[in-house]
Amino acid sequence: MASSDIDKMSPAERRAGASLAAIFALRMLGLFLILPVFAVHAHGMPGGDNVALVGMAIGAYGLTQAFLQIPFGAASDRFGRKPVIVFGLLLFIAGSVVAAMATDVQTVVIGRVLQGAGAISAAVTALAADLTRDQHRTKVMAMIGSSIGLVFAVSMVAAPLLYAAIGMSGLFWLTGALAVAAVFTVIFVVPAAPPVPRATGRFAEVLGNGQLMRLNFGVFALHLMQTAMWVLVPAGLVAAGLPMPEHWKVYLPAVLLSFVVMVPAVIMAEKKGAMKKVFNAAIGLLLVVQAGLYATGSSGLWPLAVLLTLFFVAFNVLEATQPSWISKIAPPHAKGTALGIYNTLQSLGLFLGGALGGWLAQHMGPGSVSLLCAGLALAWLILAAGMAPPPVRRVAAA
Repeated sequence: MASSDIDKMSPAERRAGASLAAIFALRMLGLFLILPVFAVHAHGMPGGDNVALVGMAIGAYGLTQAFLQIPFGAASDRFGRKPVIVFGLLLFIAGSVVAAMATDVQTVVIGRVLQGAGAISAAVTALAADLTRDQHRTKVMAMIGSSIGLVFAVSMVAAPLLYAAIGMSGLFWLTGALAVAAVFTVIFVVPAAPPVPRATGRFAEVLGNGQLMRLNFGVFALHLMQTAMWVLVPAGLVAAGLPMPEHWKVYLPAVLLSFVVMVPAVIMAEKKGAMKKVFNAAIGLLLVVQAGLYATGSSGLWPLAVLLTLFFVAFNVLEATQPSWISKIAPPHAKGTALGIYNTLQSLGLFLGGALGGWLAQHMGPGSVSLLCAGLALAWLILAAGMAPPPVRRVAAA
């Protein structure tokens, strides 16, 4: 078989990659939609004057995800990928209903915890590994990672407009409807996984791999910053004179500009063997953003707009490249274990970003949130500087 044929994804692989990325996107869109609006909306709810509690509502789903990613991944080995994914989505739907009917912040926290209990990320990525050949797994992982960055960007633009049209309750009902669409995608669109035996990787083997653990720290830091920032950013835009229904006027150009930069950066990282350079540059950009937020006090319309654009560039690049890097260096027999730990650290970052960001803002002021995030970005940059570049796959002509 010629090299050009080997390098082409089969129709089944393309279908698997697109449908699994869509499942991630539908679920994560529902989780992200409240980020740009809830901190301001909560002021009109009982308990909304407690910033720490509001931060908990924003990030609570990450806590149950962090505890359940690995059990859900293990269950998918025992009972099959699709049944476990569908069960997780049903839990997510139930949590969306609870949050939609909530009349106080405490009940929203309960709904978000239940949403997070549907911790399907490890099972979805394991299914992606089942359905793709080794030489195409990186492409599919990058598709899934990019989908997270894409829906985060879409949620930043769409949430203020949707909130103005259907309110917070409507947003939660919409997240439930999106999850229903994801269930149908799992059942009717995703190809069936081949019934092959799966080896189980040992935790000690993955936890002892310094390269993997640096990537795990990175995904933890990235998602902690993501949710911590959105404890402050919506209020900062309101304070700068932009009403919440008009926040899309900042988010939309920021998102579009970020994708103009992100797409060629990711292509260069994958095609030119420049993964480490692009990766470290994106982490450095995160450090610049957090330092800028601290210096400006997260206020002022133009400074916030510029800093948010830079954040979206860095976030989208890192969301696309990290899963690809993980899939390249994880031991073949321990990919499921490695992905489970990776997704657990991602979820823990989402939870701590909201909870710790809200607590710091409440007790130590907004500047402390930016300082925490800047410290994490600096630590990540130092750790990433010592990483070996991921191997570049070469396929010989037959």
